[in-house]
Amino acid sequence: MQQRQISGPHGEEQSAGLRLEPWAKNSGEVVYAAPMFPPERIVCLTEETVETLYLLGEDRRIVGVSGYAVRPARVRREKPRVSAFISADVPKILALDPDLVLTFSDLQADIVAELIRHGVAVHAFNQRDIAGIFAMIRTLGALIGASQKADELAHSLEQRLAQARQRAARLPRQPRVYFEEWDEPMISGIGWVSELIEATGGIDVFKHLAGQKSARDRIVTAEAVITARPDIVIGSWCGKKFVPAKFAARPGFDAIPAVRDGFLREIKSTLILQPGPAALTDGLDALESIISEWASRPAARVA
Repeated sequence: MQQRQISGPHGEEQSAGLRLEPWAKNSGEVVYAAPMFPPERIVCLTEETVETLYLLGEDRRIVGVSGYAVRPARVRREKPRVSAFISADVPKILALDPDLVLTFSDLQADIVAELIRHGVAVHAFNQRDIAGIFAMIRTLGALIGASQKADELAHSLEQRLAQARQRAARLPRQPRVYFEEWDEPMISGIGWVSELIEATGGIDVFKHLAGQKSARDRIVTAEAVITARPDIVIGSWCGKKFVPAKFAARPGFDAIPAVRDGFLREIKSTLILQPGPAALTDGLDALESIISEWASRPAARVA
């Protein structure tokens, strides 16, 4: 970023975009040397804003990240970790002197409230569908003065999704898909996951629940899963490994086509349950690979 030089209270040069303290004229009037835009010191409390800033080439602004941030891999070497998902080391965040903290969802509301009480600027994202992911990318770009780069990134991801839809339209058949976000209780897929299943040629068996923002509102029963008769089961147990044998051993699940045919697959939660670029790239690719594999099987195997 090209920095604008301005004069401080004693004529010294200072750079716009850096933290500048207010100074008082002789009259007692407080004058601020420059606005804090774009923010130079950003803390990201979830993964998707971290990855987006790296993709925009704006990672130099990041001074702290969530402990779950793993994309790109070098972030774990380059940036200090300051939070989990629903907990954060607020004193550590404050010590980083952030201009802006980026958060996600009502689950981080308590962290947000505490930061605001300390006078920290916070932006809370709340995207739960594909349109929301694109809006997040463009909003983040606007917040850092990089709207054009953000729009280009969003457009490239939109094109990628459109191409996947075109390939899906050529599949010989559509599988019924059960996406399991958690096992105890059983939780079905959130909005953007459901949309990506359909974009890659699948039929989400619990699409009617996907619009529910809270996980508790997407809890399903064993009977409902059995009745849905999914051809494919995709497990993405957030934070732990999906175990196909454990899934198949549930009472009555041997009647499910996916269990009968051994079509139980896993997609890592870091790829598909991050409402950002990961879901629209590696998550999308993983879904497309699974559904294409099923569709390429002889019809007798999936009847």
